[in-house]
Amino acid sequence: MQLSTIERLWQVNEEAEIWWDSSPLVFATWRMKMIEKADDQHEMRRWIDHLYDVNKDPENNLFRGVTTNPPLSYAAVQDDPDYWKGWIKKHAQDWGPQEVEETFWEVYKEIVKRGAVVYLPMFQKSGGKFGYISGQTDPRILYDADSMVHQGLELAALAPNVMVKIPGTAEGYKAIRRLSALGISTNNTLSMVVPQFVACMDAVTEGLAEARSNGVDTSAFRSVITAMSARYGTLGTLEKEAEDRGISLSETDIRWAEIAIFKKACRLVESNTHYPGKMLLCSMRMSPVIAGRARSWHIEKVAGENIVYTCPPSYIGDLLTNGTHMQFRDSREEEPPVAVLDKLLKIPYFAKAYAEDGYELVQFNTHPAVAATGEHFAQATENMVEFVAEALQEC
Repeated sequence: MQLSTIERLWQVNEEAEIWWDSSPLVFATWRMKMIEKADDQHEMRRWIDHLYDVNKDPENNLFRGVTTNPPLSYAAVQDDPDYWKGWIKKHAQDWGPQEVEETFWEVYKEIVKRGAVVYLPMFQKSGGKFGYISGQTDPRILYDADSMVHQGLELAALAPNVMVKIPGTAEGYKAIRRLSALGISTNNTLSMVVPQFVACMDAVTEGLAEARSNGVDTSAFRSVITAMSARYGTLGTLEKEAEDRGISLSETDIRWAEIAIFKKACRLVESNTHYPGKMLLCSMRMSPVIAGRARSWHIEKVAGENIVYTCPPSYIGDLLTNGTHMQFRDSREEEPPVAVLDKLLKIPYFAKAYAEDGYELVQFNTHPAVAATGEHFAQATENMVEFVAEALQEC
């Protein structure tokens, strides 16, 4: 019996966690499509049902949590638009006239709440170790700490297994500190560089110290720090700054830049005895191409780390169908080639990202990859707002 790519990755370190990077409400549709197009439908069904099967003991599922946000939740709306139009109309009838933005936020919270219900049995049976779902504050308020805290409180109140997702802006770390002081679990998103990861650990540590001094129960607290690997390498100025300096970067060099940052982050988390969380790896790619076949170094080169891998449906599909040739071993001690790291350190974009003090807090807001990702998330959120507006017009 052949193990899936994801099963083989997980076996390297069974303390690592695989999370579903989308709303749980779209899983059934994705599962059906994956099985229908598979060459061996029996094998694909077995692989996917090992990831998550609602009829199976939750502790035996490979998916141990969920990350989502308003853009990803819009996929749940698109999965059944007629249903959600009906839900919006009924909500308007029950609650009376509301502004579009207010209704959008209610729709988003409803999707997060329903996703939380799916994973609540896992959360309960694991004593709060597994089964969290990340609910993100509105991506359009990433520079408003008070609004993020307000929305974070609303999200955390939906279910005990909701983890609040907060962006890695200067204001975001203020919000993370304040939420941590209330014992509310957080996921730091829109984070790309080592100084952001350090800022998050500091914010969580300070917040938890305040919580304990105030007698707040932190027994179920969890924190993860998201590293948006490929977004760092492709949305910023890495290649432009290299070209300006006459430095040639290959596909493998760019992957090593992202992996080097993540590996350093893992070491910093390990050595920080006050920070109780994990690094979370996202924005992985099927890259580089080696001997004519696509690999995924983002996971191959960090296999064995005690981290969270959060995988969107499209990436999981690639791993299951096109990743059977990939090899996994404990790669914690594998470092970037010295020549590659030396070359990367000559590029300010990388050198500042790799240094613990490479950026000041206020500089996070203007980091090109952070700003580009924030703009993308904000625009994707507008798509869901527009859907809500159209549904309200039909009332």
